[in-house]
Amino acid sequence: MTASDDTGATVPETPLDSWVRALAAELGVDPGVVDVAALLDVARDAAHGVARPATPLTTFLLGYAVASGTVGLDEGMRRTSALAAGWQERAGALGGTGA
Repeated sequence: MTASDDTGATVPETPLDSWVRALAAELGVDPGVVDVAALLDVARDAAHGVARPATPLTTFLLGYAVASGTVGLDEGMRRTSALAAGWQERAGALGGTGA
């Protein structure tokens, strides 16, 4: 994976970039399809909007849905973030704690 800054200049690979590249290779996935920043945003939304343990479950379910063809990646990320953003309010209306 090659990263660049806002000016388009190449920046050194981070440990996270190296991990994503290695894991993608191990799992037979093109690392070019991994939008790290967008996936981290979805993970953050789940952690803050639902609960920290929701993060790995959320990213797994999102990936599974995309792989099974039930939703595209961009639409899945948008819908996941929207659901997480309103989760505390929704859970409270349903009588739950949300966490």
